[in-house]
Amino acid sequence: MSTFAVLIEQDEDDVYIAYVPSLPGCHTQGRTIPEVEERIKEAISLYIEVARERGQPIQPSRFVGAHQVEVA
Repeated sequence: MSTFAVLIEQDEDDVYIAYVPSLPGCHTQGRTIPEVEERIKEAISLYIEVARERGQPIQPSRFVGAHQVEVA
């Protein structure tokens, strides 16, 4: 089992967007946090499956932290 850092943001329509910085192009969306969490797990699994079929290495990420900054 691998662990990946997942970032979740909320857009102007209140839709949650989840993406995996260490897996380029791996992202999804959902109307609720539980929905987007389930969908990103599926997206990660599919990403890994395709990468293995192509012989591409997968590097799990090492979570350090998330910060929100405000810029004037």
